[in-house]
Order: sequence, then C-alpha cells, then structure tokens
Amino acid sequence: MKKGESMRNKIINKIIKWSRRSSTAKQRLLFLMPESIIFLFLIPYAIFLLSKLIDNFLHLPSFSSGILTMFLGTALGAFGLLFGMWSVVIQFTEGKGTPVPFMATQKLITHGPYSYCRNPMAFGTFIYYLGIGIILGSLSFIALTFLVVMVVLLLYIKKIEEKELEERFGEKYAKYKLCTPFFIPKILKKRR
Repeated sequence: MKKGESMRNKIINKIIKWSRRSSTAKQRLLFLMPESIIFLFLIPYAIFLLSKLIDNFLHLPSFSSGILTMFLGTALGAFGLLFGMWSVVIQFTEGKGTPVPFMATQKLITHGPYSYCRNPMAFGTFIYYLGIGIILGSLSFIALTFLVVMVVLLLYIKKIEEKELEERFGEKYAKYKLCTPFFIPKILKKRR
C-alpha cells in the first residue's frame, strides 16, 4: 500500500469512527456557527484579498458592466447560498449531522437537494462564490473560486468523502451514486 493511500485510509477510518457518535441538535448548531462564518465570510474574504493582489500585480481590469453584472451576480449568489443552505438544513434535521466529518450525518440522504446532485453544498458554495466574483467584476476572484472549490474541495470529496460514504452506506450509496450526478445538478428528475 502506498503512503498516500495509507493516509487516506486512516482519515476515512477516523471519519467513520466519528460518524458513529450521535450529537444533540444544540451540539450540531454550536458546531455549525463557526463553520458558517468560515464558508460564508472568511473564505470569500480571503479569496477577495488574494484576487485584489493578483488584479493589481497583473493589472487586470474589472469586467463590471453596472446593473447587469450586479443583477446576475446577486441572483447567482442568492441561488447558490439557498441551495447550499438547503442541503445543510437537510443534513442537520434529517441526517442528524453537519457538513463537517466531526459530526457526520447518521443516515444517507438522497432526497431534497441530494436528489439533484451528490454534492449540493459544494455546488451551492461554488455558485455563491461565483456570484460574488461577478458582483466584484474580478476575473481573478472567479479563477480562484474555480481553484478552491473545483480543485481542492472536489478532490477531497472524490478521494476521501466518497470512499467513506461507500464504506458506511455500502450498496445503498452505490445505487445512489449510479443515478445521481456528482456535482452538476440534474435539473429534470425522472419520476419514480
């Protein structure tokens, strides 16, 4: 076994161990507060600061065209925020967990936003950050959003989270994985 694979297996086993612990709604809510601040404000702010440095260094102009980009960015940001929040609420109320592995869901959720794609929080976060980038008119903010969400977050999901879910939920997750897209939501769902 390779060293990287061994490390991944240790992380997966740790997450599985954490997922066996149940938590109260109060514990989950207290845990969600700092997580929300990080994903809703701190990460976008860090991307903003870094994008300003890049824009200044590369002399990149803003692409803002006034009301149109403001409307588009606000619409995308609001949609992404609501879609992501919907998935967090479902995890919290029905899954009895949080998005973070320390308080993982207690059951596999396949309805609500999870019926559109397997990673609605990641998709919602990406769209939310994309909306912010459009409002700012910053190409570097949008590029950093792709880098942070598409590369870092999706790599983690593909390499760690999916393997952990396969181990925890077995055949049920395998069937869900076969009929539900990974990241881009399936707009038209088949009636079952």
